[in-house]
Amino acid sequence: MPRLKWFAWVAWFLLPAALSAQPDHLLARIWDGVQQAQAQTATACGTVVETRSSPLMARPLVLKGKFCTEGAVRFWLEYLPPHALTVRFNTDLLNATGSDGQTEILEIGSGVRRAQATFSREGSIAGLQKDFSITVTENEREYEMKFVPRTEAFRKRLNFLVVKLNKRTFLPRSIEVDGRSGVNSVFAIDITSTNEKLPAAIFEVKKSQ
Repeated sequence: MPRLKWFAWVAWFLLPAALSAQPDHLLARIWDGVQQAQAQTATACGTVVETRSSPLMARPLVLKGKFCTEGAVRFWLEYLPPHALTVRFNTDLLNATGSDGQTEILEIGSGVRRAQATFSREGSIAGLQKDFSITVTENEREYEMKFVPRTEAFRKRLNFLVVKLNKRTFLPRSIEVDGRSGVNSVFAIDITSTNEKLPAAIFEVKKSQ
């Protein structure tokens, strides 16, 4: 799975820092709601439908799957056939296993922790405003946040990121990633259970080939 897509998933855990970058009444309300939702949601499972499109594709590719997450340190995603793919992240390592049984192993834990540390330390608000232009809107059902990169470090990979939250629960409804490669992916998320004890096996990762 491209690292850009991993950024889309961890974006949920980085939202409090992002929202604090523009402290008006709407953002303050979302900030409080997301903080409370994260504090109350130790684990979450559900289904995901990714719709992937690009100018090089004759028609959008639709991938259906299921996922579970435990905080910001463990994640499992399984796409169903005919586009089978299993992704596991556990603390430091990400494994991506295709239908051929081959597993790609990536060490991304340090990057995730570095991002979280950057967003939580003093002065991070100014830094985030330097990196992204953030627009927030709302309707009857959801909040929508659009992040547009300001700096070249993000612009070279990302055109924009859009996160939509359920207005009642403040849990994610969808994440859209528009990459500079021309690929646009929209992840429609349906969280079906929270705070259930999850088997450790679903987060087990290979450390080496």
